[in-house]
Amino acid sequence: MVVGLTGGIGSGKTTVAGFFKDKDIPVYIADDAGKRLMLTSGIKEAIIDIFGKEAYSGNEPNRKLIASKVFSDSEKLEKLNGVIHPAVAKDFEAWKEKQEAPYVIYEAAILFETGSYKKCDFSILVTAPKEERIKRLQKRDESSKVEIEARMDNQWSDEKKKKLADFCIKNTDLSLTKSQVKELHAILLKSRQN
Repeated sequence: MVVGLTGGIGSGKTTVAGFFKDKDIPVYIADDAGKRLMLTSGIKEAIIDIFGKEAYSGNEPNRKLIASKVFSDSEKLEKLNGVIHPAVAKDFEAWKEKQEAPYVIYEAAILFETGSYKKCDFSILVTAPKEERIKRLQKRDESSKVEIEARMDNQWSDEKKKKLADFCIKNTDLSLTKSQVKELHAILLKSRQN
């Protein structure tokens, strides 16, 4: 069984994923897989075709340059996603086959936007108030409020995502978040038995 986990930037989906890991549930983080796959041949060449040679410095992708180009050019973002998403989907399928847990978590920032949620048995949306998310990101990335809000504007709103999510975790207090994960874990195990 595949459970999709998503949330807007700074919502705390990585924290929630960690709580599932604590329950011995394998977690596949699509963003990490995408970064790893950007180092493989084929994908590297395709990215250079889209962004030019400056997209890589040696073997390392120039993430800042790529991010700056895709945030101002939706066509380039679409091309990049067209390279990364199929590769991540294939990688996830191979990873999933090796897992022996009752279910796995597929954590992706844009689960609904890409339609990936359709491949999941259930989906979980992690939410947090916008100001809280901005504070977390300023602390984590040392980004300006303007930069963070620009990134947030590129993602769907929580309201839009809630319409598609099976479950919602409000992540404002860690102990409450942990107990929500515990409840959800029990529900997911039960649904597996039915």
